[in-house]
Amino acid sequence: MRKLYVLLLSLFLATAAPVPAHAADNGSWSVYPAASQIGARPYFYLSADPGQSIDDKVVVTNKTGEPLSFRLYAADAYNTARDGGFAVRTVAEKQRGVGAWAKPAKSRVTVPAHGKVTVPFTLSVPEGAEPGDHPGALVALDERVDKGDGTVALGVQRAVAARIYLRVGGPTVPAITVEDVHVSHHQPLVPGLGDSGATISYTLRNTGNVTLNPKVELRATGLFGRTLLARDLVRIPGELLPGQRVRLSEPWHGAPQLDWGDVKLTASAKDTRESASAGFFALPWLVAVVLFVAGGVGGGLWVRFRLLRRRGWARPRAEPHIDTAPRP
Repeated sequence: MRKLYVLLLSLFLATAAPVPAHAADNGSWSVYPAASQIGARPYFYLSADPGQSIDDKVVVTNKTGEPLSFRLYAADAYNTARDGGFAVRTVAEKQRGVGAWAKPAKSRVTVPAHGKVTVPFTLSVPEGAEPGDHPGALVALDERVDKGDGTVALGVQRAVAARIYLRVGGPTVPAITVEDVHVSHHQPLVPGLGDSGATISYTLRNTGNVTLNPKVELRATGLFGRTLLARDLVRIPGELLPGQRVRLSEPWHGAPQLDWGDVKLTASAKDTRESASAGFFALPWLVAVVLFVAGGVGGGLWVRFRLLRRRGWARPRAEPHIDTAPRP
């Protein structure tokens, strides 16, 4: 039987961990910017005007006891749909920004055991490039595929990438929006017996041209304007890249079992702030069923009453008899 392989890419990106040069590291190899005259750099922070080129260098270090070979390429960055994490395009995907503009001097490199290789690259910003931030990365991809067992095996390729934060000269427009706010309730069958909760889902979108470090405030009010919930959310992306949107959700433990109100989300970042809201109506299942049945029974009785009245009005009335015959 032919085995079906599913290829996954295991990608490691530079983080803010306190290691030398903040190298992106998966334990076997690391990728990081070559040190500048000032010192080690956590990421590539570059700026250029349309039509300008920048020359820089990236370092690939081998931490194993045998030589390693890599495919070296530039890639565009994006926010993952699941949690808004920083991710980059694969080598097979279409590149439109940094991924298309940055060219390493070598597309494939072999790094000796416990050694390192420094590779120059040129980033050429085209004429007419949009101003603002263009995030990306330089990726060292091990093209070998680790194949698993079973009928459907997962083939895994590993890669490590050093982030590139490029800003193209021109007007910068920070802008954030909150869209598609929705509240779904999780109610116990019997009121008062069991915990109630809710899930607040929403879309956070960067509609500007600069990277944002967003903050989101949640506020829920009930009947007569009572404050039910007020807090700052923590499960949001640390960076929201230009043009990206992320669908997020926030649990609301102890949500009211019977109430009518609104949920308001306010997103903010430097020089931008927007809000969106959605109404909610909390009703326990048992109460809803009782009201539904009562409404059905009441509606049926009302229809029957109307039919009986119509039948009563349509029944012919007996005409009074008038005797006109002459009496003897």
